[in-house]
Amino acid sequence: MTTQTTLAGDELIATRYLDAVPALVWTVFTTPQHLAAFWGGDHAVVRADSVTVDLRVGGSFHLETVGVDGCSYPLRFRYEAIDPPRLLTFSSPDTGLLTQVRLEPTGAGTTVTIHQRRLPPDLQTEQARTGLTGILEHLATLVATLSGRRR
Repeated sequence: MTTQTTLAGDELIATRYLDAVPALVWTVFTTPQHLAAFWGGDHAVVRADSVTVDLRVGGSFHLETVGVDGCSYPLRFRYEAIDPPRLLTFSSPDTGLLTQVRLEPTGAGTTVTIHQRRLPPDLQTEQARTGLTGILEHLATLVATLSGRRR
């Protein structure tokens, strides 16, 4: 299965089935070196040393992407809800963006749904939609490698 991504106004929703249990997918979403490996998708690289995770409600999650133009873009988030291994919700104090990552057991694997709300106008674009799709495709590759299953 490939990633299904929908952009509707100020909401972006992406869904992807992964052939791995929710606990592994949760670990990938909450571990700095794994976040660095997939977060940039096709449009950016994340420097591994830029990722910090303080996994608690009110804690922060920071990373820095480097775009194809060579420019760095720091991203920072605040954890709003944490329910392992099912739900992560975080917000961006800079943009107001609210992101919910939902992990649902599906057969022997996990369905990942990322729902972004309150997208600022500059992220209500086809580029943002394809960017999120790329992130989930890179996540699928990483999870397959970690679980010993090749895509």
